[in-house]
Amino acid sequence: MPEILVLYYSRGGSVARLARQIARGVGEIDGMSARLRSVPPVAAVTQQAAPPVPEDGAPYVDRQDLAECAGLILGSPTRFGNMAAPVKHFIDGLGAEWASGTLVGKPAAVFTSTATQHGGQESTLLSMQVPLLHHGCVIVGIPFTEPQLSSTRTGGTPYGASHVAGGEDDPQPSDEEAALARALGRRVADIARRLEVR
Repeated sequence: MPEILVLYYSRGGSVARLARQIARGVGEIDGMSARLRSVPPVAAVTQQAAPPVPEDGAPYVDRQDLAECAGLILGSPTRFGNMAAPVKHFIDGLGAEWASGTLVGKPAAVFTSTATQHGGQESTLLSMQVPLLHHGCVIVGIPFTEPQLSSTRTGGTPYGASHVAGGEDDPQPSDEEAALARALGRRVADIARRLEVR
């Protein structure tokens, strides 16, 4: 069964919860399933190696996951209007995949979470799309035919799914944020299925 790789980095749990909603949306498309993977953390100074398997959450990504996926949905918390360092570090290490065309022609989308409404969601989503374009991915967003995109008062953009955690750092997506995350998962899975038929 073709799989969509839902790959993310999460510190407070918000991005991880969005990833699970996206994976649910992928699973709503007949013949498609989601493969949840996470990006390992990085540090400026490493005193000991990180464990090969995270203590909780999705397993760490392997390069084979990229080769085997029919599409990619990439998530990161926002760091000053940009993706978090672990996601950038992971992407920067994909030179061999770029050279060999591992992701060429595969649909890809992005998602994020911020603490505030104007915390840089859209710039973060756009910053994650740029390297995916270099990899030859077909960028997928959320069209305005999704009614929650026009009614949401928190997260959700045409550039990708998003969540506003707020001052209390609530990791739980609102009903509209969750619906838009599932819609993004469905959309990428549906496009991947259509592309594989050809």
